[in-house]
Amino acid sequence: MELNEKINLIVTNKDLAAFVDAMRIDLLANPSSWENATLERFLEAMAAWSRSMEHVYKNTGRSFPEQPSWKMMAEILYAAKIYE
Repeated sequence: MELNEKINLIVTNKDLAAFVDAMRIDLLANPSSWENATLERFLEAMAAWSRSMEHVYKNTGRSFPEQPSWKMMAEILYAAKIYE
């Protein structure tokens, strides 16, 4: 299962922890698939995507949640992998 597919399975903090483990494994195995493979670039992308995520939700026909969820945290982390 691809990382982006695992996001939809995240409900609990333990699910999120397993997702973070999977991201680390993916980074080690496939560094060229990561737009932001350094911590500095990853954190920069994470902040940038977090600022614009309301628009992403709107553009994909989803309502922006009033309360964050474990799944939302995974979306932020995954976006930081690929966000330019």
